[in-house]
Amino acid sequence: MDTHQRRNSSTARRKLYQRLGFGLLGLTTALTVLPILLIVVLIFAGGVPSISLEFLTGFPSNGMRSGGILPAILGTVYLTFFTTLFAVPLGIAAAIYLSEYAADSALTRLIRIAIINLAGIPSIVYGLFGLGIFVLFFNLGTSILAASLTLAIMTLPVVISTAEEALRSVPQSFRVVSISLGATKWQTVRRIVLPQSLPGILTGVILGLERAAGETAPILFTGAAFYLPTLPSSPLDATMALPYHLYVISTQVPGMPTRVQYGTALVLLILVLGLNLIATIIRSRARARRQW
Repeated sequence: MDTHQRRNSSTARRKLYQRLGFGLLGLTTALTVLPILLIVVLIFAGGVPSISLEFLTGFPSNGMRSGGILPAILGTVYLTFFTTLFAVPLGIAAAIYLSEYAADSALTRLIRIAIINLAGIPSIVYGLFGLGIFVLFFNLGTSILAASLTLAIMTLPVVISTAEEALRSVPQSFRVVSISLGATKWQTVRRIVLPQSLPGILTGVILGLERAAGETAPILFTGAAFYLPTLPSSPLDATMALPYHLYVISTQVPGMPTRVQYGTALVLLILVLGLNLIATIIRSRARARRQW
């Protein structure tokens, strides 16, 4: 009887601890998610009244207190496109080398540690680096090209580390079978490993590009303009961008209507969420075709 009571008491304690643990996890989740949802709801509520065809396709006017944000939208698209062009091929190539070709030595371990540390450097440091290297040393000036190269360097650590982890997650047996059937190392990587690791690679790419699309400090020194009356005509021109434009109209323009600020923030949020949605769709389809 005493043994039975002790077992019941132990089971009751375990269930109590389990409920307390689940309750603590639920509370932590709520404390994390609810503020984010509140911010998103406030941005949508404040920004939707500003969204119109004129706002999305017009130029700023009246000291940027009215008009549209077309130059900032296109500038963000340009910066994201060129960042992708520079960062993604180089980052994936570096990840392939580290995962598939590089020997496990002290040098490669040091390189991986350096990549992880680079991912945690504040964006303002990348901005100052881009100013010194691309704007001044290479004489690119404040331009889309200089800003994109700076954002690409900032994005590379995220792309490399996540892509390498995705490549390493592919079972080794896939490589062994491919090579045993007569495929070369590169054929195995290109036809077997890369397609199977595509969902993880896309996750890293989108995470890096989202950060690049929303950064202000790097482009502040390298390519962003306070105001431009015309659209940029080449990669060597400066450009407006949504993050910097939002900073300017929130801190540098007196008497700015809050609806314009919220509208700009909403467009930037939709752009980032759109990138997330595209990545989720592509990742889901790639996972559906995955063979393990």
